[in-house]
Amino acid sequence: MNNDNLYREFGPWLKGKVGMKVQKIAINAGFTCPNRDGTVGTGGCTYCNNQTFNPSYCITSKSITQQLEEGKLFFARKYPEMKYLAYFQAYTNSYAPFDEVVAKYEEALKVDNVVGLVIGTRPDCMCDRLLDYLADWSGKRFILVEYGIECSDDKVLQRINRGHTFSQTREAVDKTVKRGIYTGGHVILGLPGTDWKDPTQEAETISSLPLHTLKIHQLQLIKGTAMANEYARHPDDFHLFTADEYIDYVIDYIEHLRPDLVLERFVSQSPNSLLATKGWGLKNHEFTALLLKRMKERGTCQGRLLFTSHS
Repeated sequence: MNNDNLYREFGPWLKGKVGMKVQKIAINAGFTCPNRDGTVGTGGCTYCNNQTFNPSYCITSKSITQQLEEGKLFFARKYPEMKYLAYFQAYTNSYAPFDEVVAKYEEALKVDNVVGLVIGTRPDCMCDRLLDYLADWSGKRFILVEYGIECSDDKVLQRINRGHTFSQTREAVDKTVKRGIYTGGHVILGLPGTDWKDPTQEAETISSLPLHTLKIHQLQLIKGTAMANEYARHPDDFHLFTADEYIDYVIDYIEHLRPDLVLERFVSQSPNSLLATKGWGLKNHEFTALLLKRMKERGTCQGRLLFTSHS
């Protein structure tokens, strides 16, 4: 899809950095989370259910190598020359003793045609020793550390039982970028307690971080989560966007992001069987097409209004 430079796309950026077309393969390496085991909290984030993004082959009874090989088979039928990134996705993928974490990363890097790592983790779970290790690898392979930021408001982070502050996010991002490691972030738009009418301040705060990439998702309520139960008790505390509302909201958000910030995605679509409320029935590429159409209609682009709210 040609976005006519309306925003900075992830695919071309990634190809430019790796030097070839690559595909991420999600794996479950058996990590847990300090927000589940009692180290910083219990119960996990109130919105969290890892079933919403794990492919069927991502089960911890299979080795990292086996998961990657099965993932490769899925893509190799259509793209036999494809190279791959091992995407450590489920839970907190730097949360274990150093030697254990390193062994898992290196197992993935030994798999044929795996040319790098994408590591999903929390900003309070990345130590200097591991960052130094990843910095050494980043000169040889593609390494992207992706931090779950979710939002910049500490009151909201506390409400969703996130277990860390935004200052910890800023510190982790700064340390990672300073070591020359590609650094990404993940945010959720529409969390309870955030301003669902005006995302300007939130977008500009996120934009102040030296991130290379950003994933943007809308809030979804997943069956059985603490947040879904909270919604059932206090629905007036929530604003669940329609697809049309969210398109305009996310455009407002994009307008206040740095033009050089690479945007990987704007939406997440969990299986309908897991949703506590009705989904939109749109695939990711269908949503992106509608987003681009609306951006053209509005005559806008990424970064167009950055910092204008303060002038």
